[in-house]
Amino acid sequence: MKTTRLFDVIQYQLEKNPLQKCISAKHIKGHTYSYSTQEIVDAANKMSLGLLKLGVKPGDKVALISHNNRPEWNIMDIAILQIGAINVPVYPTIAPKDYIYIFNDADIKYCFVGHGDLVEKVVKAQPQVNSLKAIYTFDKEDAGQTDANGNDINHWETLFVNGDTAPIEALKATIKTGDLATLIYTSGTTGNPKGVMLSHSNILSNLDAVVPLIPMVVGDEALSFLPLCHIFERTVIYAYIKMGVSVNYAQSVDTLGESLTEVKPHFFTTVPRLLEKVYEKIVTGAKTQGGLKASIFFWAEDLTNQYEFDFEPKGFNSIKWGLADKIVFSKVREKLGGRVKGILTGAAACPRKMAQFFSAIGVPVREGYGMTETSPAIAVSGYSKNLALLGTVGPVIDNTTVKIDVNEEAYGPNAGEILVKGPNVMMGYYNMPEKTAEEFTEDGWFKTGDVGKLIKKNKVEFLKITDRKKELLKTSGGKYVAPAPIEGKFREEFLIEQFMVVGEGKKFVSALILPAMDVLLEWCQNKGISSDSNTAILQHPKVIEKYQHLLDKVNLEFSKIEKIKKFVLVEGPWSVETGELTPTMKLKRRVVLEQYKKEIEGMYNV
Repeated sequence: MKTTRLFDVIQYQLEKNPLQKCISAKHIKGHTYSYSTQEIVDAANKMSLGLLKLGVKPGDKVALISHNNRPEWNIMDIAILQIGAINVPVYPTIAPKDYIYIFNDADIKYCFVGHGDLVEKVVKAQPQVNSLKAIYTFDKEDAGQTDANGNDINHWETLFVNGDTAPIEALKATIKTGDLATLIYTSGTTGNPKGVMLSHSNILSNLDAVVPLIPMVVGDEALSFLPLCHIFERTVIYAYIKMGVSVNYAQSVDTLGESLTEVKPHFFTTVPRLLEKVYEKIVTGAKTQGGLKASIFFWAEDLTNQYEFDFEPKGFNSIKWGLADKIVFSKVREKLGGRVKGILTGAAACPRKMAQFFSAIGVPVREGYGMTETSPAIAVSGYSKNLALLGTVGPVIDNTTVKIDVNEEAYGPNAGEILVKGPNVMMGYYNMPEKTAEEFTEDGWFKTGDVGKLIKKNKVEFLKITDRKKELLKTSGGKYVAPAPIEGKFREEFLIEQFMVVGEGKKFVSALILPAMDVLLEWCQNKGISSDSNTAILQHPKVIEKYQHLLDKVNLEFSKIEKIKKFVLVEGPWSVETGELTPTMKLKRRVVLEQYKKEIEGMYNV
């Protein structure tokens, strides 16, 4: 059968490769539960009938909010879409004012939430959202509360209706591939969130392009922990379902290690920072062991610096690699479950070292690039030969075209803003026709706001991202500095959690450094440095000296104008909740600049 609407994907699996364990999850309370393909379809139909009974009509907006991924989310997604309603996934961690804005902008009729503080958040927003008729919960323990209007908050299954599915089938027949399927609000670095309108065909075009790249077969196991409210993981889940892959949702990011050993996944997606933390834990563990074991590990780890994609050691070098694999690399693979065929990173730039190290030890890491506005993939590195190049995000996907708006003065040779055309490009921003028009060129190219260039190797063109157009700094001397590559390199250091380059209109560039406090406190303990507060630690001369040494080391990799001249250590955390990061973990630069205005001025007023 053809998959022309998103709800067709589960029917495709039911017809081609029905699974007894289609989607499983580790509940927040610790127990594991699962649904077969048929059970997913049946539950979605019951919910669709329940929504119709409530009076939900085609075009109505229904919000889904959950702290963790769960099968209930997927069932609701299918149930909403197959009656022509619109799924509006909402980030659980955004500010209350954003809840109110999104619910009003989208005219949300009903909201389904998971555990934790979500019922409270939505109830708190409800008095300022006239359209919101009722709130339902996925967890029975949260049912029985009352909303702001004095109505009961019921368990989602109370809506289930057993009956003839003819009304559903009649509605499905009216839904076209180009119809609006979902509204995803992107919390940008400034202003109110923008509602990205994605059609069924927008997202399905990504599936058609990306599924052939994923090294999995029917019956393989995938692990999922990135939020479903983000289009990256959501599109990946659709891909798993279409491929007949069993999906396993982790209890949370904090229990990822446990999930890896339990599920033993063949594949998972992640963000680079999690890979960095795994790598840091591995290296720290080796240092702790000390002696011969540490020496052997770091000998093997040093070998990985030779690695490039498609690398094959020759002669005596192959013997060294074989020995390293037997005594070191295989042990690391076991900690990741022992069966990983591939990892795909997205949402942020992946440090070269992470892709290099994990791929070298037999856990292939590939990077993808895209945006919510492009459903999301624009370019994805492949796992087959000649389809990946370190330092790039891979070839542009099939059915999508990229053009570089070259500006060599600002961005360097052959570099410029990345422009995109293709069936994956959004329908537009909801209720924002003027903003939508601004994001496209006169001849219809979508302006990504990212800067990059195309690099050719073995007759294949690879896309390299160099920076964000709006984040490019210009010093008082008229020189352009791209912060992203500098920040990415510094974040590879264990002692650094976040790093932000500053220097717009200044004589030189400086940095705000958010230390990785757990690593720093361990270093301080080893050095005999003690203090009653983190504030005092960050002001300790030996700590400042240590970070200066890191600065001096990493600065060697940059040109004169890119070198960080001064820095200040700041206390965190920087998070979505506190406002410094977007839900996709990007820096809200204006927020950080305003928050640390005094510290920044101090670096330049000396």
